Amino acid sequence: MVRHAAAGALLAGFLVIPASSTHVAAQSRPLATHEVEAAYLYQIGRYVEWPADQRWESDTFFICVLGADPFGSALDEIVKGKVIAGQPVAPKRILGPSESQDCRILFVSPSEEGRLPMILQALEGTGTVTVSRGPQFTRRGGMIAFVNDDRKVRFVVNLAAAKKARLQLSSQLLRVAISVDQ
Repeated sequence: MVRHAAAGALLAGFLVIPASSTHVAAQSRPLATHEVEAAYLYQIGRYVEWPADQRWESDTFFICVLGADPFGSALDEIVKGKVIAGQPVAPKRILGPSESQDCRILFVSPSEEGRLPMILQALEGTGTVTVSRGPQFTRRGGMIAFVNDDRKVRFVVNLAAAKKARLQLSSQLLRVAISVDQ
């Protein structure tokens, strides 16, 4: 029971920053699924440690979306003015994995389901956190998958895929996950 209370508190903390943005704070309705997922994408970046020898071509912390963008302006609003690891955060929409060299986090849209094996293979060894929807994503080699749990957005983690990419996921992040596959 204590674990669930701690996870609930951390989960609430995950959504504090997006809720304070002008976009979300002005709303009087509950957050839509795509808004919660966009907030998670930003928050996940705060709980990942990349290898010290990892080099990026840009000084911007890019959160990328590959394929049809389910977030609309929500991701743009959430990351506006934010910084992770001393770098400004910006969204980037891309059409293929060849454009992902600067992506720290890559959301693979469900529209790319048919190309998923090729996409994940192309991203091997790049140090990019891969995220998508549905538990099949982590079973197929992705790192983090958004799932609906009792009408709430939660996520599952494929820790083996993250370790293979030499990424260290914070224990705080892992505690909030509803499932961590070793």
